[in-house]
Amino acid sequence: MTPAPKLPIVYVRGYAGNTAGIDTAVTDPFYGFNLGSTHIRIGPDDQPCFFQFESPLLRLHLDEGYKILVDGGQEAYLATHDTIPQDSIWIHRFYDTSATTWGASPHEFRLETAAQDLLTLIETIRAKSQAPRVHLVAHSMGGLVCRCLMQKILPDQGCDPADYVDKFFTYGTPHGGIAFDVGFGVLERLRDITGINGADIFGPQRMYEYLTPKSDVDPGGPPAGWDARSMSPGGPSDFPLGRVFCLIGTDPTDYDVAHGLSAATVGPRSDGLVQIDNAYVPGAYRAYVHRSHSGTYGLVNSEEGYQNLRRFLFGDRKVETTLVDALLPQRPDTTWQAEVLLSVRGLQIVTHEQTTAQWCPIQLPDGAAAGTASVPLVTTFLNSALLAAGADTMRYALHLRILSLHRCDGLLSFKDHLEQTADFDDILVIDVRADPSAAGPAVSATWNSAITGPISAYRPDGGALDDENPAAGIWVNDIELPATAAPIVGQDARIRLTVTPWN
Repeated sequence: MTPAPKLPIVYVRGYAGNTAGIDTAVTDPFYGFNLGSTHIRIGPDDQPCFFQFESPLLRLHLDEGYKILVDGGQEAYLATHDTIPQDSIWIHRFYDTSATTWGASPHEFRLETAAQDLLTLIETIRAKSQAPRVHLVAHSMGGLVCRCLMQKILPDQGCDPADYVDKFFTYGTPHGGIAFDVGFGVLERLRDITGINGADIFGPQRMYEYLTPKSDVDPGGPPAGWDARSMSPGGPSDFPLGRVFCLIGTDPTDYDVAHGLSAATVGPRSDGLVQIDNAYVPGAYRAYVHRSHSGTYGLVNSEEGYQNLRRFLFGDRKVETTLVDALLPQRPDTTWQAEVLLSVRGLQIVTHEQTTAQWCPIQLPDGAAAGTASVPLVTTFLNSALLAAGADTMRYALHLRILSLHRCDGLLSFKDHLEQTADFDDILVIDVRADPSAAGPAVSATWNSAITGPISAYRPDGGALDDENPAAGIWVNDIELPATAAPIVGQDARIRLTVTPWN
């Protein structure tokens, strides 16, 4: 397969807060993209372990050959060189003009100005690299700067954002704004009225202003039902959601800003600053990882974040996994949930972790609802250039758990409850390899309960699964669940794997 193009990467950092925070942010030559970490939480006990991650900046340089070009500054480099390589990394230093550390009078930060300056940077990079587009990689508020560019600045100029941006990856961006679990909305209203430290950019009124093209603005403010997370309101210049990936953090405990006050006010269903339900764009790809918004266990400075970024930008296969034709027991007193974990062979981390313990299980159709259901579980990106040593397949494991919660008189019932015990629990081991004699990929899949001995010693001993979709460019197969799952999801339930090229 043709490898994904090595397009320029532009990194856009997150919110720095007040002037003191901005002054601190600008002292970093790469705005935090160069920060690594030495801590990781792994295993059922969630205890810290030593794990050295070098930083996304250094890893992209070492692993993918990206150039880090500086000549007294990246802006100076661009000004003094007529050409630059496409495989290069650039930092959008939008806070520099708002800092006091260089003696000049600082300008007040405005998100729309940062987005306009981002366009100027992209146009310069495209002109000097001859790259058709760039990849945008953003942390926190930086994702909103990028969205302002794509949803307002470019459409206002009659431009299509897809002509400028190839892929868009966000770490912990508050796509739906920042809300609090305490205060009954008072804290949000105070923030939005006072605009303290410019934090009103995380409220609905300001978000509506910088995410809406002039032609679509309602003078009365956000209309009823307006969703700040949406990148597809129906306009002709909507950026394709199939080129967007949102990394969502689920560890609020390790976010120690304001001595833990932020995490306490935002609540447990968050990364400590951004609530889980506000951290993604509906319809975009996403992964959940047990990392906090920033800090020792942050999203950007994590192996989990880097591996999702690397495979999204440079992978060559996309695998979508869906539970299809499920028919859950029709019991009005029961709620069904699924937990999904995804591990790629050769990695020491879990690349996707959507569990009840981390407040983000997949809600299955209500047990009282009749009819079969189709439930997306996870989408992963694979890269044939990253095969483990001695391996001939791209292997990953999909850990699926299905749990039931019982209610009595509207309250959870623990009469027959077994803590941390699932009604169904198994692992689907999936091998994907490129078959030169076939038009599509060769895929094998086996449940761990059917594997004798350790998974590491397992080699697919049968032929590849059949492609059940005759269309070109797409491979589909519905895999039977173990017999133990039939009383829960029905006899006809299957795990559907859909494999398509990705670049």
